[in-house]
Amino acid sequence: MSMNIRQVHQKRVTVLGAARSGIAVAKLLSVKGARVFVSDMAKRENKNEEIHILEGLGIPFEFGMHSDQIYDADLAVLSPGISPASALVQSIQGKGIPIFSELEVASWFYKGPIIGITGSNGKTTTTTLTGQMMQQQFPDTIIAGNIGTPFSGEVLKNQPASFAVVEISSFQLETIESFHPRIAVILNLAPNHLDWYKTYEDYITAKLRILKNLTREDTLIFNDDDKLLRSKIESCPAQKLRFAQTDSTADAYVKDKSLFIFNSRLLPLQDIKLRGMHNYTNALAAALSVRSLGGHNESIIRVLSTFTGIEHRLEFVADINGIHFINDSKATTIESLAVALTSFDSPLILIAGGKDKGSDFTRLRDLLKKHVRRVILIGAAREKMASSWKDIIPISPAASLSDAVESAYRFAQQGDTVLLSPACASFDMFKDFEDRGRQFKLEVLKLKEKNGHA
Repeated sequence: MSMNIRQVHQKRVTVLGAARSGIAVAKLLSVKGARVFVSDMAKRENKNEEIHILEGLGIPFEFGMHSDQIYDADLAVLSPGISPASALVQSIQGKGIPIFSELEVASWFYKGPIIGITGSNGKTTTTTLTGQMMQQQFPDTIIAGNIGTPFSGEVLKNQPASFAVVEISSFQLETIESFHPRIAVILNLAPNHLDWYKTYEDYITAKLRILKNLTREDTLIFNDDDKLLRSKIESCPAQKLRFAQTDSTADAYVKDKSLFIFNSRLLPLQDIKLRGMHNYTNALAAALSVRSLGGHNESIIRVLSTFTGIEHRLEFVADINGIHFINDSKATTIESLAVALTSFDSPLILIAGGKDKGSDFTRLRDLLKKHVRRVILIGAAREKMASSWKDIIPISPAASLSDAVESAYRFAQQGDTVLLSPACASFDMFKDFEDRGRQFKLEVLKLKEKNGHA
């Protein structure tokens, strides 16, 4: 089913969920002439800002419930926090109402080429790198999606953007229909969100929906080191470009302590501000995207030699009496935590825990043994994590993030690194991973004020 501006005009649309993307898509649809209704289970008293926006737009809404009014719709738009397998979504589908993601709806109104970036790990860094590289030559390039800026909000600005670089989650891909990126990037596949998907295969199927509408005129950029991914994309008709850690037959690779693209040296690793092989492969994926759209090596090099990283991803916060504090709140998977554990030479005091996503924490035992002196555990998953690790490493529970920061500082020695890298979602204690990261930084800065400066 494909829609255009004329087709949503006067259509009744239920938007489920009033977080950032829900509010943005409600506004976009309202501007395009749809009759929008927003419904969210969150308590009304927690949504003052959203209520103010919706009332200003004249969009009717309800909080604290999903009444029967949600069924009075020609279509529904699903926020990424609501599972398509939920009883709510099943009941809407049961009434024959088509359901789409915010990403899908935004794409109906965007006329430029889209670079869609997905994968289990590295999406935000790669999206940011790609967007900033494109902006060097095409300043009006949009950077949006799961990165924290809803695509709908950027489309609504109605500027004649040349390109959109969009980070895409598996949740968003589940309810696409006509979404069609000019370039699709798949960084990797690893078990994730197994609290949401019945099987790993279901999760992979959702991720691979990014290929749904690709044609021979499009380009698929993928990680050639990922054997499972390589086998899954064979039948895709798009032109394929491969990046790899060491394979010099790939289109982009690492060799002789440098990045190479199309068999020519791009720049030495020592000139790249980001560190770690995972970031070098993210850079290769970004570089291939930019070159595929006519971007120059100079734009790529300029960004790689200045970009220091994104907030909440291995972000340096402070040094307190010789102890370094690092905010890696974006690490919501065990794979992300594994990357973090191998990114430091100093002994680690790890703060981990949160809402479990169905992860097998025993897979981290060897890395923890090698790199971590003590773990401070918070959140709903702390008992599961403790039982997975208690025989290999000292573990301390903490009732709050504030307690965890205090404990970590108490256990740390000069030269140690205190690392917040939860390997879990944040929704048991925080609004989102950004809220968790910012609260961590506030607690660290309070600690710094109290304990002086070395």
